[in-house]
Amino acid sequence: MSIGAGIALFVIGAILVFAVDVDVPYVDLDTVGYILMGAGVLIFVIGLVLMLRRRSTQQITRTLEPGVGERVTQTESRTSGDGTV
Repeated sequence: MSIGAGIALFVIGAILVFAVDVDVPYVDLDTVGYILMGAGVLIFVIGLVLMLRRRSTQQITRTLEPGVGERVTQTESRTSGDGTV
């Protein structure tokens, strides 16, 4: 979600800076565009960091017991971005 929002803000800012040539009194559209582009990059990077922190780890243990056969124990732990399991 935040990655898409960051890309959208960057694109809107780039359009304001490079494509729009309108003089609006009391508002500098180039500055607003650069601010939106910076915010878009920041939100994009934060989204990537949060996405990379949400990862799952999987551990598989195979035990061979004589006469019983093979016993497989599988545990999966999913960690979220706030540190809870």
